[in-house]
Amino acid sequence: MNHRRSCTLALCLLVALTVSSAPAGSPSGVDSVSAKPRHWGAAVQLHPNWQLPIDEWVRDWLYDKEAFAASIEATRSALPADSSAIDADFGYPTIAIGLRYGDNHRVTLQKPRTKDYYSHLGNTLSLYGSFARPFFRTRHWEADYTLGLGIGYNSLYYNKTDDIDNELIGSAFLIYFNAGLHLTWHPVPEWGIKGGVEYCHHSNGALARPNKGANSLGPSLSLVYTPYYEAVSKRQAWKRPPAEKYTYLDISLGIGGKTLLEDWHRTQSLPKSDPDYCTEDFTFYMAYSLHAKLMRRYARRWASGISADLFYGSYADHVKDLDERAKRNVAHSPWSVGVSASHSVFYHNASLQMTLGYYLYREMGFSAKDIEKPYYERIGLFYTLPSLHDLTLGVSLNAHMTKADFTELVISYPIKL
Repeated sequence: MNHRRSCTLALCLLVALTVSSAPAGSPSGVDSVSAKPRHWGAAVQLHPNWQLPIDEWVRDWLYDKEAFAASIEATRSALPADSSAIDADFGYPTIAIGLRYGDNHRVTLQKPRTKDYYSHLGNTLSLYGSFARPFFRTRHWEADYTLGLGIGYNSLYYNKTDDIDNELIGSAFLIYFNAGLHLTWHPVPEWGIKGGVEYCHHSNGALARPNKGANSLGPSLSLVYTPYYEAVSKRQAWKRPPAEKYTYLDISLGIGGKTLLEDWHRTQSLPKSDPDYCTEDFTFYMAYSLHAKLMRRYARRWASGISADLFYGSYADHVKDLDERAKRNVAHSPWSVGVSASHSVFYHNASLQMTLGYYLYREMGFSAKDIEKPYYERIGLFYTLPSLHDLTLGVSLNAHMTKADFTELVISYPIKL
């Protein structure tokens, strides 16, 4: 009997034992003593996965790719009995807080030109929150997609002593992102067996070097406890109040920072006798941004619009110095200007904001012209404080063609027009 079949049979047996031991006559989703809706559930998940080579260089020196992860979650579902219209718009989603452990000891890397040992990826422990949006539900079946975001800690990361080829992870503390697509079978409403496919990403958001990021993809198998499932699967359609539609101007200021890809490339090209050869220590530079977004809130869940973006990089003089040493005759300026299309997704006071932009002006040296291209992306998670007149705080990642440029803290203020 193979390992996967054993896991499946064990999960089914656990479901059967739980069902047989449950008290009869208690309606699903309702506590028999308190008669209050039961929002909270739990999940145990297994994630066999494989590391993905993200570029042609990693493809050449990523050897063993197999890894394994396991996670536990506390979940909370919105219910028709006591939820708002936006919960109904999202199909009564589930919010989770989870802890994931990734065993990556089998993942090895080795460049052809370097030492005679293999570098290792290192194991990760991640704390995250996730949002599961169901898009199909029947009495026994449920389909959903999930998005997760959190922080991670890695036990082993790049160093020139014994992990010199691990250019995927360059720091102990990481940003964690997860996305998944799942199908759940509920033999009884209170329990389910969930299967799916998940993508997982760990990186440091350019706050340290190297920062290619660890990307994995693989199946997932979960046992989920869902005392609320009957309540959401049998919900009656109800007429939701119309959403307020309005236009607003969102002014935001970002304060962040980064380490430079230019510095990383320079240390890699130094002679081995140089003390900075393949160093792990890089200077941290401040980065700032100012954005004016004209947005239209056309639905409870969504707003879209256009943005004028201004960026300032305190590292421009250092990049200029590096280019002059290399005898590269290119222009340099700490200022960059762009325009972008912006889209926001709202759930209560939280929002996910995404931007795709084009530089109208950017002179940040040779590397910017050669690698960055004229496009940029921004994605961030934000929380609105109604008590402070909808002042919004968040964290945003700026990138070029999916490669992190800098990470920033953002404060913004919307003005209704």
